[in-house]
Amino acid sequence: MAGTGEQDLLLTALHALGGALAAGLLGAAALRAVRHRSAAVSLAVVAAASAATVLAGMLAVARATFLSWHDLAVVTTVVAVAAVVSFALALLPGRWMAARGSALALAARSFGEDGSFDAPDQAGTAELTALSRELAVSSDRLSASRARERALESSRRELVAWISHDLRTPLAGIRAMAEALEDGVAADSGRYLAQIRTEAERLDTMVGDLFELSRIHAGALALTPTRISTYDLVGEVLAGVEALARQRGVRLVGDRVTPVPIEVDGRGMTRVLSNLLSNALQRTPADGTVAIAAEPGEGDTVVLSVTDSCGGIREQDLPRVFDTGWHGTGALTPPGGTGLGLAIVRGIVEAHAGLASVRNVADGCCFEVTLPRAATP
Repeated sequence: MAGTGEQDLLLTALHALGGALAAGLLGAAALRAVRHRSAAVSLAVVAAASAATVLAGMLAVARATFLSWHDLAVVTTVVAVAAVVSFALALLPGRWMAARGSALALAARSFGEDGSFDAPDQAGTAELTALSRELAVSSDRLSASRARERALESSRRELVAWISHDLRTPLAGIRAMAEALEDGVAADSGRYLAQIRTEAERLDTMVGDLFELSRIHAGALALTPTRISTYDLVGEVLAGVEALARQRGVRLVGDRVTPVPIEVDGRGMTRVLSNLLSNALQRTPADGTVAIAAEPGEGDTVVLSVTDSCGGIREQDLPRVFDTGWHGTGALTPPGGTGLGLAIVRGIVEAHAGLASVRNVADGCCFEVTLPRAATP
């Protein structure tokens, strides 16, 4: 008897499973059909499919005569009532989720307007809350990107203003001197020719700086890293600017140089230090001092510094010192320079995964270049 009861129970389960699977497949097809509709519709279909699977299982069992038709009518009534209640309960969270989703979509539209995102005040599901957080993070990144774009655009405008000013002046001088030579009214043609050559060399330097800066901004700066000691690098740069220091009557000091191995592009880093030293020598008055040093930094870094006696830079100008076209003295370019030297310094240093910075010290300012040390062979 026990065996017969277990067999009947197994057969009942199999028939119920068959009916439920048939209704479940229909419910899955209905869900696929409404997958692009509101969450409320999907939840309503889920509630209806759940009741349908129960009813289909009961009908399959009744058809196999495991359940009397009276009992089937009772169970069907109960299932129908439960289905109505479940359908109503499914509509409530569905409408709630749809409302929260609409509020989130409305808040997300601000990305296309002003780039900001204000999360809805109403709380949502865990998924909607996570999406809201990600949108807020994306909004912050977009705002930062737009700020950088505005800064770059401002820098471009300043660069155009610099070009129109500093290139036009020597070109006008060359044209005037050439016309004087052509008309034969130049009292000293040799002096005019020498001045034309000087202005042409100045223009060539400006064009070279512009080309170098364009490669830096385009990320096309070609570097050939080699292992070199800071002692040799500083010694080579000092030898190159020694004549300029004597000409300007400035004392050049390089006695705080620790020989630390670094792996850098020799030409590029020589230009970095040469630009810093030339800038310091031009701004330091006669009888002043310009000092260059190389010392181990924090961790696996080395710090190359150039300290001058220029009197310092205004605190509000310090963050802009390395910007293209920056002017802190009212002139568009530093005296005797192209106006792009410090921007090139920052570009070359950052291409070496380093950092260029500046700070005020007593009677002047200190430019620092932080570079990673070379790995121990």
